[in-house]
Amino acid sequence: MARSALLNVMVQAAFKAGKSLARDFGEVQNLQVSLKGPGDYVSQADRKAEKLIREELMKARPTYGFLGEESEEIIGTDGAHRWIVDPLDGTTNFLHGIPFFAISIALERNGEIVAGVVLNPATDELFTAERGGGAFLNDRRLRVAARKNLSDAVIGCGVPHLGDVNHGKFLIELRHVMGEVAGVRRLGSASLDLAYVAAGRFDGFWERDLMPWDIAASVLLIREAGGYATDLDGSNTVLSSGTVVAGNEYIHKALREVVQRPVPSR
Repeated sequence: MARSALLNVMVQAAFKAGKSLARDFGEVQNLQVSLKGPGDYVSQADRKAEKLIREELMKARPTYGFLGEESEEIIGTDGAHRWIVDPLDGTTNFLHGIPFFAISIALERNGEIVAGVVLNPATDELFTAERGGGAFLNDRRLRVAARKNLSDAVIGCGVPHLGDVNHGKFLIELRHVMGEVAGVRRLGSASLDLAYVAAGRFDGFWERDLMPWDIAASVLLIREAGGYATDLDGSNTVLSSGTVVAGNEYIHKALREVVQRPVPSR
């Protein structure tokens, strides 16, 4: 596959941070069995990865803005471009030695995501997309799954933590969805979950209360793989609303309807 110069910069930044995270992940797996635990070590790994990514991206395009999970936003003098970065999506998995976490890097131009990279350093799976250029896993072109019926579908989701204002609402949504689908999976990294939709591994996905860096790159992956990723009402405001529903044309529509199903009156 041919990559633009900007996408190559993003891939290079992701792999540089990925090598650092992979080393730290090995150490976390050792710390996991100790009494001290790996908590502080993980937070350091997270910040170090974002610093590596920021330095690599800003070196290539110093006038671009930068929005990352671990640092204050940088407003670029360019005015039109902004990097959106999550250096470690799936922190809890990382913390527990579970090899399902990702680096997510997106490029926004005039409010539209035009390029995205999602890398799982534990498996060396690299998902990439450019607007109008398709979505890829390493060098293989991606397409969303073709299933049309929810009864045949495996759906991914995110689970709000206990005490979250939307926890009760999610339990109702989950009950509705579980009654309609072949299975529900919660893997713990929104960027990778959505990349799995682009790769046809999941038929669909939904989650609320996400941040732009959680989903910016993966939303583009899904759209470039022929799928839909929108807000609950079908609008393209996922980065501002933090709510996403994804799938192919049929699953996306059906999943939106089920998630929004009213609570039965008693």
